[in-house]
Amino acid sequence: MSEQERVYIFDTTLRDGEQSPGATMTLEEKLQVADLLDEMGVDVIEAGFPVASPGDFEAVSEVAKRVKRASVAGLSRANKRDIEVAAEAVRFCERPRIHTFISTSPVHMKYKLQKSPEEVLELIQMSVSLARNLVDDVEWSAEDATRTERDFLCRCVETAIKAGATVINVPDTVGYATPEEFADLIRMLIERVPGAEKVIFSTHCHNDLGLAVANSLAGVKAGARQVECTINGIGERAGNAALEEVVMAMRVRNDVYPFTTGIDTRMLTRASKLVSAVTSFPVQYNKAIVGRNAFAHESGIHQDGMLKHTQTYEIMRPEDVGAGKTSLVMGKHSGRHAFRTKLKELGYELSDNAFEDAFRRFKELADRKKHVYDEDIEALVDEEIATATDRRKVVALTVIAGTMGPQTATLTVDEDGTHRTVQATGNGPVDATFNAIKQAFPHGARLALYQVHAVTEGTDAQAEVTVQLRDEEAGISAVGRAADPDTLVASAKAYLSALNRLEARKARVRPMSTVGDEPLPEAERRAGP
Repeated sequence: MSEQERVYIFDTTLRDGEQSPGATMTLEEKLQVADLLDEMGVDVIEAGFPVASPGDFEAVSEVAKRVKRASVAGLSRANKRDIEVAAEAVRFCERPRIHTFISTSPVHMKYKLQKSPEEVLELIQMSVSLARNLVDDVEWSAEDATRTERDFLCRCVETAIKAGATVINVPDTVGYATPEEFADLIRMLIERVPGAEKVIFSTHCHNDLGLAVANSLAGVKAGARQVECTINGIGERAGNAALEEVVMAMRVRNDVYPFTTGIDTRMLTRASKLVSAVTSFPVQYNKAIVGRNAFAHESGIHQDGMLKHTQTYEIMRPEDVGAGKTSLVMGKHSGRHAFRTKLKELGYELSDNAFEDAFRRFKELADRKKHVYDEDIEALVDEEIATATDRRKVVALTVIAGTMGPQTATLTVDEDGTHRTVQATGNGPVDATFNAIKQAFPHGARLALYQVHAVTEGTDAQAEVTVQLRDEEAGISAVGRAADPDTLVASAKAYLSALNRLEARKARVRPMSTVGDEPLPEAERRAGP
């Protein structure tokens, strides 16, 4: 493959992906994801929006110090303060990048920016040239490019190139374009804009119509050589183009998409599981490439075909994306070595302390279940990763339920090493359990989602519970997820996990007092291509 056929993967899981309502990650979780992205071969990691909050600045800075081969990008609006803060955040990276953007569509310029086209052009010139004076690699994005008048978009791109941009990003910010339209837009810019041959054109497609991956691939065929995407396709509203789908489409259908990436596809399933664990966003069962059912065959006709030849119903091998087969080899007699080996097979690398905690919980689970499936272990370890830094945890729960109410929950919790026991009643055992947590930790958040499903088959299956809490006053939400053979215990753990994340997020959205006097509103903090 020639250099022109190389497609660069720009991962924005830590920035655009984290903007999914409730998908907030702690610093340690962001570093875990960044390490894995770097290891799997991602070319550019967009680590955050540095000016948004002290937490975002610290995350970008720490990722920049930590990664070994990827570029690290910090997002900024088209103003001096944002750009200087972004430059400071990425300065420790060997290949730092500033990603600056401004809206260019008529509706955005009129209602969002309240600026004229000429004023927008002046801001593009100022922001890109300032960024280029601070770093060698500058990406410029035309927010809402697909709804921008073409002649004006060409003027904007030409201005950015002349000011020193090295990458031109063409976002389908609201997921409005079709593949044919998006390909034509990329092709038009490359053909019409002077200096287009000097820069890399990039796609950034949202999935509002379910076309993000199709639009990204169409853009690549039309000449784009960078794709912006996220693990599991997480992101604002319906999400972004899914990294795993873009990469595997180019690998499996190389006859149609004759391009190469630097991604080690055997790590895709592992990355999917990690991002799902730290965000508490479950992956839908029928999700392409990494979903639980992606390589499952239940139809008798399909099973017969698979037994005769796998290619009858599989266009790629599970091992190509790091997906293994479910097995029943683990049980209460399994030792540490076998458990550590199993974790490696499933794509997990744990610290010594985390491993000991996970092993202890595995042995407890094995005493309660006849068979321990791979999915059981995944659920157990995912919860361990997600709650490792939580200040508050469930220690014990006893619930009295039945037809004679009210139901009663007695809950013991741990907060920074101190145990406390509370008791509450409610309209059912779940309500009583959640009321007990509210009594232990008073708060005004609203329960926006409560969801339960079985991890595996059987009456002794673990229940996996997802809880979303929303703070209406702050306008933010958080998701917690937990698994346990006892549904009520899983519910309590998930609720408390969501509460921990909500409070952590409220602390993180405070503006940076060291880089300016104006608070950054939530709406602007969540801005981007």
